[in-house]
Amino acid sequence: MKSARLLFAVALAASCQAQQMDWNKIDAEGLHHLQALVQIDSSNGMETRVVEYVKKALDAEGIPSIIVAKDPNRANLIARIKGNGSKKPLLIMGHSDTVKVDPAKWINFGPFSGTLSGGYIYGRGVIDDKSDLFAAMMTTILLKRTGVKLDRDVIFVSESGEEGASGFGIGYLVSEHWPQIEPGVCLAEAGGVTRRGSRAVFATIETTEKVPRGARLVATGVSGHGSRPMRSNAIVHLSRAVEKIAMWDPPMRLNDTTRTYFEKLAQISEPAEAQRFRDLLNPAKSAEAREYFAEHEPAFYSMLHTSISPNIIQGGYQTNVIPSEATATLDIRALPDEDMNAFYALMKNVINDPAVQVVPGGRAERPIPPPSSITSEEYHALEGAFQKVYNVPVLPLMQTGATDMAQVRAKGVPCYGIGPMVDEEDGPRGFGIHSDQERLLEEAAYKHLRLFWEAVTAIAAAR
Repeated sequence: MKSARLLFAVALAASCQAQQMDWNKIDAEGLHHLQALVQIDSSNGMETRVVEYVKKALDAEGIPSIIVAKDPNRANLIARIKGNGSKKPLLIMGHSDTVKVDPAKWINFGPFSGTLSGGYIYGRGVIDDKSDLFAAMMTTILLKRTGVKLDRDVIFVSESGEEGASGFGIGYLVSEHWPQIEPGVCLAEAGGVTRRGSRAVFATIETTEKVPRGARLVATGVSGHGSRPMRSNAIVHLSRAVEKIAMWDPPMRLNDTTRTYFEKLAQISEPAEAQRFRDLLNPAKSAEAREYFAEHEPAFYSMLHTSISPNIIQGGYQTNVIPSEATATLDIRALPDEDMNAFYALMKNVINDPAVQVVPGGRAERPIPPPSSITSEEYHALEGAFQKVYNVPVLPLMQTGATDMAQVRAKGVPCYGIGPMVDEEDGPRGFGIHSDQERLLEEAAYKHLRLFWEAVTAIAAAR
């Protein structure tokens, strides 16, 4: 109770401060920064241009910052707002790089236009992850302007290389600049708010994530003339193995985060959907529920177990030659506590073909830290921030993809992922993260900035 009263007092004080702030003016300023960041093409390893923009904005407010880089074109920025030091710092991160684009697929607006049209902001990275970058930057600026007293330093980092090249970003920062960013808690990407039918329905806080792993299926057989088909054809054996492994339902295993996630979804969903979530925990009905999710809700299905997706197949070199070898490359996303050697052995048993070998590897190794607590003071502060801004239920989330929080969690730091509100319908329509096009609700940009402010002040403001 004492902790809850203290959190309420901090939130009340921050709320009083916020009421004195002109949010209409702040929103307009924030929108300008978000559009400007999107207009910087950082899809090809040129994040230094983003850092230069961010540094200029911080310099204008008298906020000191430093630029550090393993590659001069892929720089990172570190800024710090000082607190009284009674608690370890809060680290807020946003990554400055984006995935690449196919300009021909951006039908109405250019990928780096940052166009505001029909209530949406269009551009590569507007969700992933320049929404977090602008909100963290603006929150840092607002902390300086308002002079909010802090129990913690607040460290803002613009990091590079999150999209597959973390050696330039968080990997480099953790190995070479850890004393300058070492926090007691970290906020970054991956959670957010789901909007359905123009209404926010629930929020998520990322507390853990699956671990990228890799393997190849290698099938071997006798080569020969294509006019004389053979049952030993390596492509035939590989095809059977790929089908078996793709249709396999690996053992389901829930952790604290995923169990709570599905239990809470059951409480807020329509009756038929809620029953499926409850059926997951019923041994007599679980298999049927899992099959439904495999067909209709692949994100839910992936959260239930270590997942396998066969994404590349290679074999043969000439039409009339039976190849002696064919391979399939698998994208494996492991549960945080998965014993991969045992899992590879299970795969071998499922395939059950001596002509096909399971060859582990092919992905860079990442740390496997434990999940962040869903009962901590910081987690509850984030729950309160989401409820205050959006007035929706809040669920913990295990991210099926990978984020740079893994490297920070591996240093023993609890990390939580938050994010903006997105339309549930946008992904299937081709407007989601990493899609051919990308867009963010204008309203979501403003609310995300307010969420960041509420979250940071709830966690870091002096008591």
